[in-house]
Parts: sequence; C-alpha cells; structure tokens
Amino acid sequence: MVSKPAPLAHTQLQESEPAPPAPASAFGWQLPYSLRALQHRNFRLFFVGQFVSRTGFWMQWVAQGWLVYQLTQSAFMLGLVSFAGQLPSLLLGLLAGVVADRFNRYHVILLMLVLAMLQAAVLSVLTLGGWITAWQVFFLALFAGIVQSFEMPARQSFLMEIVGREDLPSAIALNSALVNGARILGPALAGIVVAYAGEGACFSVNALSYLAIIGGFLAMRLPPRTRTAASKRSVSAFIHEGIVYAVRTPSIRLPLILIGLVGLLSTPYTVLMPVFAKDILNSGPSGMGLLMGAAGIGAVIGVSFLARHRGTDRLGRAIAFALVRFGLGLILFAYSRNLWLSLLILPLVGSGFMVPMAAVNTLLQTIAPDRLRGRVMSLYFIMIMGAAPVGSLLSGSLAPYIGAPLTVALTGAGCLGAAVWVSLNLHVLHDRQ
Repeated sequence: MVSKPAPLAHTQLQESEPAPPAPASAFGWQLPYSLRALQHRNFRLFFVGQFVSRTGFWMQWVAQGWLVYQLTQSAFMLGLVSFAGQLPSLLLGLLAGVVADRFNRYHVILLMLVLAMLQAAVLSVLTLGGWITAWQVFFLALFAGIVQSFEMPARQSFLMEIVGREDLPSAIALNSALVNGARILGPALAGIVVAYAGEGACFSVNALSYLAIIGGFLAMRLPPRTRTAASKRSVSAFIHEGIVYAVRTPSIRLPLILIGLVGLLSTPYTVLMPVFAKDILNSGPSGMGLLMGAAGIGAVIGVSFLARHRGTDRLGRAIAFALVRFGLGLILFAYSRNLWLSLLILPLVGSGFMVPMAAVNTLLQTIAPDRLRGRVMSLYFIMIMGAAPVGSLLSGSLAPYIGAPLTVALTGAGCLGAAVWVSLNLHVLHDRQ
C-alpha cells in the first residue's frame, strides 16, 4: 500500500511565478518557435521519457483490445472494457482537478506513474501465466482509468511549471506530437509482438517503459518552491469555483463542449478497430497495428503545422477545418474494404482528431488563470474521457445491429455537423472574457 502523500499543498509553486526562461542557445543555435520548449532541460527529460512510456502504452492498448476480442469475439465486450478505462475520468475528474491545484503536481504525477507501471505488470503476469479472463482485463482497465484520471490534469498543468507561459504552446504541440509519434510506433510494434510473442509480451514492455518517464522525472531540476499557507477551503468549494468559472466564461465553455463532442465521435472507430482489422479488412493483429499507426502519422503532421501558430487567434478556424477532415475521413474509412486504401485514409482521420484536441488544450491553458488551470484541465479531460464511455457503449451496442461500418460513418456525419457549429461560433473563441 502506498503511503498517504505529505501535505504537498504547502510546497506548491507560487502560481504567479513562471518557470525560469531557458537560454536561447541551449543547443548552440536558435530553435524555431515550434521547437522552443526543447530549450528547457526539464522538458527534454519529460519529452524523451514520455515518448518511451506512451509507446508502451499504445502497445498495451492495441494488445488489450486484441486480447479481449480473441477471448470473447464480442464487439460489446470491446466497448465495455473501453468504457471501464474511461469512466473514472468522468466520476473522479473534478476531484483530480482539485488535487492538481492543491498539491505538488510533480509528486502527484510520480505516484500515478508508479501505480500505472504496477497495473501493466499485473496484466502481464496474468496473461503470460495463462490465467487472464475478459473480466480481469475489465477491472484492470478500470484501475488504469482511475490512475489516469488523476495523472492527466496534473501532467498537463505541470507543463507550465517547466517551460513557462511563453513557450507553453510549443510544449503542448510537441507533447501532442510525441503522443502521436508513439501512437505510430506503439501499434506497429504491438502488431509484430502480438503476432510472434503474444499479448503478454506487450504488457511486459509497457510496464518496463514506465521506468523511462519515472527516471526522467527523478532527474529533473525544479526551481525552489515557495512555501505558502495551505488553503482552508473545502474540496467542494474548490470544485464549485472551477465549475462556475468554466460555465460563466464563454471562451472556456465552448471549447469544453467541443472537446466533449470530439471525444464522443472519435471513440467508435478506435473501439471497433479490431473488428475492422480482423473481420472487414482481413489483416490480423499486424494490420491493426498498421491502421493505428497510419492514424498516428496524420496526427503528428497535423500538430506539427499547429505548432507554428504563435498566437491563438487562428486556432478556431484550424479546428473547424480539422473537423471537416475528421468527418470525411471517418466516412471514407467506414466503407473501405481494402487495407492499403484504409491506410491512406486514416492519416486524414488522425489529423482531424488531434488538431482540435491540441488546439483546445492550448486555448484553455492560455486563457485560464494559473490558480484555476488544474481544474480547467480536469474539465477538459472529463469532457474527453467522460464522453468516451458513452461512445464506447454506443459503438458496442450499435455495431452488432447496424454493423461497424455504418456506426463509424454516422460519427463522421456528426463531425461534419460539429464543424458547422464551430464555424458559426468562431467569435466566441476570440473573446477572452
């Protein structure tokens, strides 16, 4: 049992103090704006460790879906396991935001990373030992979801502490790029490993991959932290303050609603990917890895272009165009019956999905005041992860009756409708009040 953390709220960074600026020539030359966050040593440690860890995460994600489908041959069970991994963010997200704002984010992240490593190790042992069942995967996915619900708001809010406000857009874009770079490499590796060594080997690799990000965090040199008096306000008061701010601020409210729609509409195609890979495209686990990797390529390309934006004035338009790509890509993918054609289509889907995610992340962290950033980011993840369980159950319930292709095509049509809605409300994203 992990001991209860010390009252780290006493050591939280003073919110008015940004991270010290990195030297302009950290690499011996001036980096372009999109790469400026790499001038910070702490961010470089974060970046490398996160890439290794996220690669392992995607290996486990692909292997887990394949394992569940192999054990049950059920699209509904695929949706249910995905639901278990996403539900905790909906139930615990507000509390996680309070934790991110009241406690030392660095220590919160470290604790969650250790717990995530243990979850992967248990899943590995059960699978390699031949004891694994679909319901064991369900409960382990639920535990992983609880861990993730606390880690994600703290990690996103922590970026400001290691790069400062000026380089935050670069850090968010680079973080999105590395996540999706791992999304390319991880599924491709998973397809190979599952085909030759089984799902348990993927889970073992994921457990080991957490050593990279944990080591990176331990190697960081953080600025001195100013001790401040711990807040005497209750948790409910903290939660109420964050919700009221988000609801009453249009430039926060609209992006949050939008990201909830994206989370809902993006879930079916990922949940049903084993069905497409095995039954529709006849490509097996290696083909599933290629399909997920193709979507990741598009995501990396999309956020690479997004990282060139110095300000946030054009992000709304970029979101609207991305949703059009997302919708058209989903519809085309739904009716493709050729693996290679699907691989050409999925970069369109990946770009259309990730650009709104990264753009909204940038908008929220830029607009929200420092003292509320953790709670705003928890609402961001609640909208994504809270909508995703609905999407998982919806896809798992509809697919047996109308088929996986039509289920995915309907979500594509929904994305096109969301693009129209964003276009009609672009003025709200330019209003910082």
